[in-house]
Formats: sequence, structure tokens, C-alpha cells
Amino acid sequence: MKDRISLVAAISIGIGGMIGAGIFSILGVVAQASGAAMWLSFLIGGVVALFSTYSYAKLGAKFPSAGGAVEFLAKGWGTGTISGGLNLFMWIGYVIAIALYAQGFSSYALTFFSAVPSPIMTKAVAAGAVILFTIINMLGAGDVGKAETFIVAVKVSILVLFAGTGLFFIEPSNLAPVHWNSTEYIFFGAGVLFIGYEGFGLITNAAGNMDNPSKSLPKALYLAVFIVIIIYLAVSITVSGNLTTGQISAARDFALAEAAKPFLGMFGFKLIAVAALFSTASAINATLFGGSNVSYMVAKEGQLPAVFARDGIKGATGGLLITSLMVICFILFFDLAGIAMMGSGAFLLVYAAVNAGHLRILKQTGAKGWLVAISLILCLVMFAILEVYTYRNAPEAVYTMIALLIGSFAAEIVWQKFRKKTSINS
Repeated sequence: MKDRISLVAAISIGIGGMIGAGIFSILGVVAQASGAAMWLSFLIGGVVALFSTYSYAKLGAKFPSAGGAVEFLAKGWGTGTISGGLNLFMWIGYVIAIALYAQGFSSYALTFFSAVPSPIMTKAVAAGAVILFTIINMLGAGDVGKAETFIVAVKVSILVLFAGTGLFFIEPSNLAPVHWNSTEYIFFGAGVLFIGYEGFGLITNAAGNMDNPSKSLPKALYLAVFIVIIIYLAVSITVSGNLTTGQISAARDFALAEAAKPFLGMFGFKLIAVAALFSTASAINATLFGGSNVSYMVAKEGQLPAVFARDGIKGATGGLLITSLMVICFILFFDLAGIAMMGSGAFLLVYAAVNAGHLRILKQTGAKGWLVAISLILCLVMFAILEVYTYRNAPEAVYTMIALLIGSFAAEIVWQKFRKKTSINS
């Protein structure tokens, strides 16, 4: 029973995966795109996430496993090159996301010690955070869930305090439609922030450790997404109501903390920094749990080398250890700032593929085809919108994502040929 995950813990994993570094680091980017209509961008992103939640809930209830989307892609597309390439691409997406969260954790942590920390120290603290949460994941799924429940409780409490207090101090004129950007850019903002919602899929990775997942999993998914939508709306309205668009842009990298100053002063700034630490920590914890499960299940399907599915130190899978090592490599050798927006695009593409595969097995899940089809269309539309915006602002991110996608399928084709050759020779 040590490795069982309760409903509350499953909800916490989803909230932890969603309210991660994104809410603290992308608010300025979203505000720059949508202006004072930032809250509307969050609402649009939430609607897209809810449609995919329906599809994931039906798939997870029918095929509960530690693999989550890995299992869904295998059921919808078979265990061939398509599902293998997409699964490998999804795993790389998790690796990049964890590295981003770890760097965010390091940046906020070091503000308590130095105004200008050295790059070496920033990377060292980020790598240390990954190692710490790798150890927590090695203890077992039950401990991951307990840790996530505690961390989420702290950060949600701080965000609720921030939004609940700040709503009484907002300047209504700051939220007036005159300060909204065009409809096109409101949707651009929704596309950029989708990475703040993609974490709900991590709940499906816990299905294999849940009691009665056919009932508990859909509840956990819907509750987590609804809670996050409400928090995001409250936070975005508080920020836009207390700061002008110009002030948000000026404080682009720490807009949330800056928005606390008008009514909480420097105490508010530090309080939000603490919330950021808990948020990035829980995002590392939850995403490392999901990412290692993805690599484990992909290996079990024969789409990655068997070392990913082997038990390692103290029962940790090879997938967990290799995922952690990959994350540390990204932290040490790559500047991920230019590809931050790529994360949203990668997960929108994966969710679209899951929905497309779901349409092929509707009879097995009992899902309503029109809802799954709408989810597919919304993911593709948001992906197209995001890529247009990304190409205009950071074209290298688009090129990087294309290279990673092609590389994922190329690696899968090479691995499958190697497997066949080895099988024939043996």
C-alpha cells in the first residue's frame, strides 16, 4: 500500500505539474501578447485543456497504467514507428520542461542570497534540485504523492492569499477593453501559456498506482484542471488590475512578484518568491515522476532500449535515472530560454496525436466522438497559432522543435531496425 496514490495526491500531482514555473515566468510574455485581456487568454487555454481532459479521462479509465499518454498512443496507433516517435518526442519534451523548472527554481532560490548569482552557481543549484527530487522519486510513488500534496498545499495557499487580497486593490480601469490587444494576439497569448496547463496529463501516469482508477482518475483530472483555471483567472486579473501593461512588460520576468508590491510591499515580493520556489519544486517532482514513467513504458513497449525499464539503485528504474541525467545535461550545456515556447507546441502536438488515435478506438472507450474531434481540432488550431507567434518572435525555437521531432522519429526507426537485426541474428 506504500506505493498507492490517493485521489488528493493525484489531484496534487496534476496541480503541481500545471502550476509550475509557467505562472511565474510567462505572465509577462502573455501580457505582452494579449494586453489587459491576459485573463481571457488563460480562459481560452483552460477551455482547450478541458476538452483534452475529457479525452484523457476516457482513455485513462479504460487503459490505466503508469505510462499515461504512452499507453494511449500505443492503443490508438499501435506499437509502431508513429507511436514510438511521438513517445520519444514527448519524453524529450518532459526533459526540457524539467530543466526549465529546475532553472526557475535555482533563479528564485538564489535571490535570497545574491542579487547577481554566478552562472555556475545557478546551474549547480538547478542540478542539485534535480538530484534531490530524483531521490524522492526513488522512494516510491506513495512518497511522490505525499511530497506533492504538501508542496501544492503551500504554493496554492500563497497564490490564494495573493489573489484574494489583491482583488480588493485592483484598479478597474486597468482591465478596460481599451487596453486589450487584438483578438489575434489574445489567441497568441493562449497558445504561449498552454504549457501552464499541459501538466494535467501527468495524473494519468499515476493511474497504475491508484485504487479504482476508472472512477478516481476522471475525478482527479477534472478537479485539478478546474482548480487551476480558477487560480489562473484570479491571479491574472489581480496582476492586470494592479499593474498597467507597461509595468507588466517592464517586470516581464517577475511580473507576479512585482504585482504583489502595491498591496503587500517587499513582503509580498518575497512571499511570491517563496511560492515560486514551491511551484518550481513541485513541477520538477511531478514532471520527473511522469517523465520517468513515460520512458519506462516506452521501453516496455520495445520502443526504447531495455535499460530504461530495468531496476537501478534502490529500485529506481533506468528511465528515472536516465531522465535525470538528461535533464542535468540540458541544464549544464544548453541555454533553454530561447526554446521555452517550444514546450507548449510540443505538448499541443502530442495531445493532438492522442486525440487522433482516440478517434480510432472510440468503441473501446465509449467516448463521444464529436467531443474528441473538437479536442483534436482545438489542439491543432492552438498549435498553428502558437507556431506563427513563435516564428515571429523566436524562429530558432521553431527550428529546434522541428529538429527534435524529426530526430525522435529517426532515432525510433534506427532502433527498430537494430532490434529486428538483433532478433534475426539471435
